[in-house]
Amino acid sequence: MRGWQVHENGDPDDVLTWHEDIPEPVPGPGQVAVRVHAAACNFPDILACQGKYQEKPPLPFVPGMEVAGEVVAAGEGARFAVGDRVVGLPVLGHGGYAEVTLLPDDATFRWPEGMTPAQAAGLLITYQTGWCALTHRGQLKEGETLLVHAAAGGVGTAAVQLGKALGAHVIGTAGGAEKCAVAKSVGCDEVVDYRDADLVAAVKDLTGGRGADVIYDPVGGDVFDASRRIAAFEGRILVIGFAGGRIADAPTNHVLIKNYSVVGVHWGYYRTMNPALIQPWQDALEDLWGKGLIEPLVGAELPLSEVKEALRRLGSRGTVGKVVLVP
Repeated sequence: MRGWQVHENGDPDDVLTWHEDIPEPVPGPGQVAVRVHAAACNFPDILACQGKYQEKPPLPFVPGMEVAGEVVAAGEGARFAVGDRVVGLPVLGHGGYAEVTLLPDDATFRWPEGMTPAQAAGLLITYQTGWCALTHRGQLKEGETLLVHAAAGGVGTAAVQLGKALGAHVIGTAGGAEKCAVAKSVGCDEVVDYRDADLVAAVKDLTGGRGADVIYDPVGGDVFDASRRIAAFEGRILVIGFAGGRIADAPTNHVLIKNYSVVGVHWGYYRTMNPALIQPWQDALEDLWGKGLIEPLVGAELPLSEVKEALRRLGSRGTVGKVVLVP
């Protein structure tokens, strides 16, 4: 089969190589081989190429951790059969940036009816993370104020939609008029353009000085530092990731004095520590999709041959919604 491989770690531009003769993966027990209809790009794909992600596949490997496709072969005991349309997270090293990928049972789910290939490919990581973060870790309640940073990106747009579905008042942050318009279009009640406004002052003004009950932070760094100053009494800052590059510190004296919580959200760890939660979360997301309360935003759809350009855009934080590759 054809696809992209990484033979040595480094920046995607330098280490991703195209091959015409990669051996097609053969499913083992509880696995399915899937012909890829679409593969979503995620920031951890860049880290995996660089050798900086927490899970390090042996070299060479095919990157791409989120796909939608059709089952073409099923191993013994697999939950899905040939011909089923599924979404899933590939087996480590057998990623989605190829014509066929390998999915394990515990990370394979049905393709929701009515979703385009690009939407389906971008569903799992962002929406499962958002649902886990907001309902399970953050305990977001109806009527509370949710602040979503990077609200125009793939992670942010999912959190905004889920927050609105849960009955929250949602404030988004974004940089520039275009991204602010996107954040508004997916459901934000107010949007703060951090390029033109003081983020802390703007959020305090919008909340009457109280601050946000739940803060969804996939950026880290300076954004986390600002979030500490605008967390409400008994607020929860959800640490989703570090797209800004700098891992911030959480001074415990400040946490104590202001009485807020800093809550880590590593959704993938639930697959190991409490896998029974994943399917109910997915059922909840399908229900929201069926009710028209969520709709994955695809900001760019590129051919698989342009994977380097896709990851370049993602790494520059110049994208909105999800960036998706199609064969």
